[in-house]
Amino acid sequence: MSKEELVILDCWVSPFCMSVKIALAEKGLEYEAREEDLFGGKSDLLLNSNPIYMKVPVLLHQAKPLCESTIIVNYIDETWPSPPLLPPCSYGRAQARFWADFIDKKLFDAGCNIWRSKGEAPEEAKREVIEILKQLEEALREKAFFGGDTFEFVDIITVPVTSWFHAIEKFGNFKVEDECPKFSAWMKRCMQRETVAKVLPNPEKVYEFLIMFRKMQGIE
Repeated sequence: MSKEELVILDCWVSPFCMSVKIALAEKGLEYEAREEDLFGGKSDLLLNSNPIYMKVPVLLHQAKPLCESTIIVNYIDETWPSPPLLPPCSYGRAQARFWADFIDKKLFDAGCNIWRSKGEAPEEAKREVIEILKQLEEALREKAFFGGDTFEFVDIITVPVTSWFHAIEKFGNFKVEDECPKFSAWMKRCMQRETVAKVLPNPEKVYEFLIMFRKMQGIE
């Protein structure tokens, strides 16, 4: 498949875009990533491809647009079934989708509550992040990855959010490793995968981006 057939409308710092790029990499698919200027003006292609939400990621497969990262990752898995990203049984797939939905709805927003706060981050915001991570530790148990021994769907949805953890730790004045060592060990295992390490940005760059963004929002 040529790169022209798969195009992702991208933003380097978006965890949701990272999930799509990791899924494509896990399938061994070539693609073209087109960086969107989300602050200076979104492209006509983005606005026309995602007129409802007008946000990234958008995956264009043979010029047909797909929106929302978890839906896109599902589409990638169904369209290119090998290697599979979801478990073979319907119950396992339902469980994986439950945790992906939980992460989409909870984890990123909880982290944002920390870096968006003026002055010292509220203890309640930090407690919320730690509580969510402890719930994910319960789901992990003693497994290497959420699906067991294999890096798959839930890992792909979750690991990009961790690229913001360095910044969240700095703003929140706490360490994920101290609070959730099992989750921290899972993060390190994921980073050993080439498909993840190549996609996730330098955490310090994410921190610098959020400092700039806070100033733009008048938080600093």
